[in-house]
Amino acid sequence: MDNEDVTRVKDLSSRELRALIQEAVEQVLLDLLGDPDHGLNVREDLHARLRESLERARRGERGVAAQEVAKRAGLAW
Repeated sequence: MDNEDVTRVKDLSSRELRALIQEAVEQVLLDLLGDPDHGLNVREDLHARLRESLERARRGERGVAAQEVAKRAGLAW
């Protein structure tokens, strides 16, 4: 690998560094704890809702914004 293929931490923006750290932490947690839902079946009604949601997304329809969901739940976003 030559030096042009290497990204140095000093060259990352704070957003890029934060994303890199988050990805590393998530991977370590997954490695340590595993996926607690692995091997479980999805209920048919939830499976149907997920299929419908994916189809709406494919058609370009937008869902409810995360900020609105948080507001409805009484959470600070």
